[in-house]
Amino acid sequence: MPLALTLSCAVLLAGCGLLPGQDEPRTVTVWLMKGSASPEFVERFTEEFEKEHDDIDLAVEVQEWTGIGAKVKRALKEEDGSGPDVIEVGNTQVAQYVDEGGLYDLTLESARDLGMDDWLPGLAEPGRYDGAQYGIPWYAANRVVIYDKDLFEKAGITRPPRTREEWLADTEKLNTGGDQGIYLAGQDWYTLAGFIWDEGGDLAEETKESSGDWRGSLHTGPALRGMAFYQRLQALGRGPRDADEEHPSQAGVFADGGVAQIIAVPGAARAIEEKNPRLKGRLGYFPIPGKKAGRPGAVFTGGSDLVVPERGDDHKGAVEVIEALAGKKWQTDLARTMNYVPNKAKLAPAVAGEEGVAAMAAGAANGRATPNSPRWAAVEADNPIKAYMTAVLTGGDPATEARAASREITRALSIGGL
Repeated sequence: MPLALTLSCAVLLAGCGLLPGQDEPRTVTVWLMKGSASPEFVERFTEEFEKEHDDIDLAVEVQEWTGIGAKVKRALKEEDGSGPDVIEVGNTQVAQYVDEGGLYDLTLESARDLGMDDWLPGLAEPGRYDGAQYGIPWYAANRVVIYDKDLFEKAGITRPPRTREEWLADTEKLNTGGDQGIYLAGQDWYTLAGFIWDEGGDLAEETKESSGDWRGSLHTGPALRGMAFYQRLQALGRGPRDADEEHPSQAGVFADGGVAQIIAVPGAARAIEEKNPRLKGRLGYFPIPGKKAGRPGAVFTGGSDLVVPERGDDHKGAVEVIEALAGKKWQTDLARTMNYVPNKAKLAPAVAGEEGVAAMAAGAANGRATPNSPRWAAVEADNPIKAYMTAVLTGGDPATEARAASREITRALSIGGL
């Protein structure tokens, strides 16, 4: 059962005022996901929002991630207005919900009130479908390089690398004396995606002939160059070629010692230090380097968007809630409270004091998302990208293996396949 937090304030201050003929404030229901915002943040936001909108009572209900897809789909079909008015969804889920019907078009509000031109691309693009904006960016998180400062000093490296070539050279220096220059699992496909994007490629591309028809593109020149870089970097450590970053947990491997770098979200540092307290004070962070100094490498941007059910009975109230949650004041509060990246690059100074989050924010400015197909989940369900990576890392011909993986992606994304 989801934990429901219904927080309301009866204090009536100058604000929007009750609608004509309305005796009581109306309720706007918001679904937020467990772990996205602390109870303290929800309480602060609710109290202040209700003071500024005395015609609205907020009902914030915290949902579990497990089974949320089916629950959201049911809510979007509610005809009697009994469903939520605002829903937090994963940024890559928006296209699927739009395709199946039920989301309210927020394009006008995005352009007029919400500052869409400044949003992080990795959050904004997945919320856009067929030219319209349905998902409003709320917060972001992405991978950075977590490194052992002592091992860097031991190798004579005085500052983090700024380019991919510097990164390779430094990692080679670190990969000596029994130490791993980097622990990089062979199937870390999110990291591979960043290298492919840096080269100008993608995992899949929408065809020009038919809107909504997608083709796998791992076999293209840019994607193959991205895989070639991944292969060079992965070889500078002893990560398994046939497993992803969770099997075994790369944070656990780092905590065992002798690993100079991993690619992970900054929060992984907490797990590392809990397992090995001797590493406290030794961990540093830097954005994944790009091809040129001054521009971090592309990264997969995870996070959440806020959406509004089309069949909801209070679009005005829903938009007012989103305008507040996605605005400067509450973006700053959420970022500082939860160590997230705010939805706009210009708000990054709000987390400048946290080294890991600052590195994450720098990378998020060049963030991307997975192909915006409503059927992308089918690719991840039986992920051919992972099998492709293992095949290449164990000696397979990259072009041949990439073409086979592209065909599998095409079958998952397109009607009829190749």
